Amino acid sequence: MQTKTPRRGTIRLTRRGRIALIATGAAAAAAAVAVPLLLPDDDAQPESLTIPEGWRSGQVYAAVDKALGVPAGTTKKAIPKAGLKLPDDAHGNPEGYLFPATYPIGSGSTPASVLSYMVNTANKKFGGGQVTAGAGHNAVNLYQTVTIASMIEAEAGSKGEMGKVARVIYNRLDQGMPLQMDSTINYALNRSTLATSERDTKISSPYNTYARMGLPPTPISNPGEEAMRAAVNPTPGNWLYFVTVKPGDTRFTASFEEHQKNVGEFNKAK
Repeated sequence: MQTKTPRRGTIRLTRRGRIALIATGAAAAAAAVAVPLLLPDDDAQPESLTIPEGWRSGQVYAAVDKALGVPAGTTKKAIPKAGLKLPDDAHGNPEGYLFPATYPIGSGSTPASVLSYMVNTANKKFGGGQVTAGAGHNAVNLYQTVTIASMIEAEAGSKGEMGKVARVIYNRLDQGMPLQMDSTINYALNRSTLATSERDTKISSPYNTYARMGLPPTPISNPGEEAMRAAVNPTPGNWLYFVTVKPGDTRFTASFEEHQKNVGEFNKAK
């Protein structure tokens, strides 16, 4: 199959990447998982901090800074001394392990304590037998599974598509194909966009899955449970390509020719 980088507005081998920047509020709270956060006893009613699925670490740090009323950058600076229980593969980077949930915040909360509970929650959610049992079947370890889940979170247009997106990722890995996910380029460029140019696909970055084989070196967001389930148990299928022609119409196929036709419809609908 062709692996030449497509020009903007022509062939996209996968759906254009998407990072959903959900505002903290009622909509986000509805999607998040309520997690109890043990705090020192105090008389003040704790406020809540909601971390939606798919947020990047930078967004989480900024939200914690704001919730605790500390100067911008304080939470990120607290990471080295926070004693976070991260896997060795993470090399101290908590991306992917700041679990999306609604956390109560009290007067005794600190950046380190909030981050620790997020990571501890992720370890509990990701470390259960149901999650890790399927990871070995796909020849990836747990950290790589979280990385795949983060791409699923960014690429899938709906929760119903997550299993198919997961299968495309595994099929491409199995066949030695580059993943060519726009979401990983967006992560490298610290942006969120549906438009990826030919120039973008040539950037020098370990997150450029057009130019580099295999998975990106770290997760590209903090995935929720649905994305992790999809990463562990992808939907059976032979798909290698997908493109969202219009909202609610994402087409998966194993045929490059059919994918070309789908992308043509996408380009007409833009």
